[in-house]
Amino acid sequence: MAGLIPQSFIDDLLDRVDIVDVVDSRVKLKRSGKNYSACCPFHDEKTPSFTVSPEKQFYYCFGCGASGNALGFVMDYERLSFPEAVEQLARITGLEVPREVQSEAEAKREQEKKSIYSLLEKADDFYQHQLRQHPSKHLAVNYLKGRGLDGKTAKTYGVGFAPPGWDNLLKTLGQDDDDKHLLIQGGMLIHQEQEKKLYDRFRHRIMFPIRDTRGRVIGFGGRVLGDDKPKYLNSPETPVFHKGQELYGLYEARLAYRELPRLLVVEGYMDVVSLAQFGIGYGVATLGTACGPDHLDRAFKYTSEVVFCFDGDKAGRSAALRALDAALETMADGRAVKFLFLPEGEDPDTLVRQIGPDKFEHMIELAVPLEDYLFDAVAEGLNIRTMEGRATFSKRAAPLLDRLPKGVFRELMFENLATRTGLNRRLLDELIADQKAKGEDFISTATREAGPHTSGHPAPGEERIPKVTLPRQEPVWFSAPQLPEPSGHIVEEAPPVDYQHYYQGHHSPTDREPPASPPNFSSRYLMPPARKALALLLAHPSLATTEPDHDAWLTEEDEDLQLLGRLLKVLHERPHYNLSHLIGYWRGTYGPDNTEKLAAVAGHDLLQAATALTRPRQDKPAKADYDAEAGFSGAIQALRRQQIDKKSAQSLAKLKTADFTQLSKAEREQLVREALAPKLGGTKPAEPIPPDSM
Repeated sequence: MAGLIPQSFIDDLLDRVDIVDVVDSRVKLKRSGKNYSACCPFHDEKTPSFTVSPEKQFYYCFGCGASGNALGFVMDYERLSFPEAVEQLARITGLEVPREVQSEAEAKREQEKKSIYSLLEKADDFYQHQLRQHPSKHLAVNYLKGRGLDGKTAKTYGVGFAPPGWDNLLKTLGQDDDDKHLLIQGGMLIHQEQEKKLYDRFRHRIMFPIRDTRGRVIGFGGRVLGDDKPKYLNSPETPVFHKGQELYGLYEARLAYRELPRLLVVEGYMDVVSLAQFGIGYGVATLGTACGPDHLDRAFKYTSEVVFCFDGDKAGRSAALRALDAALETMADGRAVKFLFLPEGEDPDTLVRQIGPDKFEHMIELAVPLEDYLFDAVAEGLNIRTMEGRATFSKRAAPLLDRLPKGVFRELMFENLATRTGLNRRLLDELIADQKAKGEDFISTATREAGPHTSGHPAPGEERIPKVTLPRQEPVWFSAPQLPEPSGHIVEEAPPVDYQHYYQGHHSPTDREPPASPPNFSSRYLMPPARKALALLLAHPSLATTEPDHDAWLTEEDEDLQLLGRLLKVLHERPHYNLSHLIGYWRGTYGPDNTEKLAAVAGHDLLQAATALTRPRQDKPAKADYDAEAGFSGAIQALRRQQIDKKSAQSLAKLKTADFTQLSKAEREQLVREALAPKLGGTKPAEPIPPDSM
């Protein structure tokens, strides 16, 4: 049974292939200094911004942020999973891909999942065949025609028909006990053990197959044709289907566009299919559940803009607040979330037929940005002409902004709130701490107790807080892509238990977020010390020998420092690794999302090199003369000074509150030493007190 691909083989494969040959066989490259360039194959452009470095065995697009090694390029360009890309490169080099031995239980689970996929594909064929051949097909055909759906669109989305009856699918696919077991596991049959009943889950319904990003059928949604309940029925949770992560129509949307302009989140399957029929192929729908952070994280892999589409009634407004709640923690720089409210009683299916696709798309383009909707929603029901109204507004809004990821967008939102209310950042931080202590949550309260004015418009006699347009910051002399803030702790250093879980779908270049606009730092490098150290280390892996202590960084709370520690640890254990090896190792160990964050840092260094090639440097040394070791050492020293400052602040706070009668002389002296460390010019944290001095 096939198992994991050994990391040693992936390293060897990357050593044998040349990324220039891999890319040039698919996209014609042109020599540009020591690198190669071309128009990016992953987004439309007229001026080349796609760079391939033979030295680093790495590619980067300054336009869309696509980046990676030879394996990553093949995955993105050919739309392959990681194992499939390894197989393709292995064939080019004449190598056979080895597999590590799986345990019997792992092999059994893997085989069962493959068998479920196979049976679900057969079920999809069965339902589509019934739509064409079953004696009762007219019931489904008439319904679809009544909804205005044409045959071409129905075929594109694989629309089918589950005929009336309790055992149509069971009789067709349940040939033996093994098949019946797999159909139960795949959610297609219902088994009532006590009553010894086994029957089809979907009966007398229009069927919509749900596909993963690789196009495999993982479940179904069914719309009833009669009066049965529920009106819409989805597959249950199965080994291959997790509704809290999947979006109906995402696979088809990716096929329709080389680069997705946006994703429009609608309520039902028919909304998605009808919009596609009118040329709006970027509609998706959640599967019987509210859109959550996992849905949004998946959506943002393929586009930088997500638009929620809701009915304009009370229920729609409540749903919009829940969507806002889910979106806050996913709003990294470069991402956009908008809200589109339709006239009450309308849905996308009916409205696009009434006004046409051009006007409907114009409505989408005019959707309310998250920043405007958030401030309008929290101002609902308040009279902001009074101090009390402004105070309540601040208490509602500040904790919501605190949930935004660190970055430019977060800072601009706080600046916007400060301008609207007149409160400075210190007071807003105090409000946040106070609201956290009380456990108050404006959104959950609002969705639970939605009043009559939930439309986002002020009630009579009330005033909307004015919108503020903040001045644009002047760009610094160059703009570089920044590493997105990590969304959670990086997993422990161990290969994934289930390889297919990490590489179950291909990751198109639109997975990647566009480079974030950098903050207006005075430093020309536009990178804090941790990320500067990471960038230099990726560009010059041999620098790891100058910082032998990786464990010290692994224990830090800051996730950039943890990332630095992990990178140092890998390079200490594998000193021969170059950037291409690191990207391959990271993808196999931490998955594609964390790999893209690492690649974004490496792309920053490539951008500096490209800038240096085109900029006259009469008064400065050439790029090749840049002292990377000194730069890395300076970044490490800056990080240590930050550690000392942090420790000092903690010690000062402790000195203010400590009961000195309960501390030993040695403990008091150490607290004073740590508090004064920055003034004494130390570059290392104070040594702990020896046990024998206590």
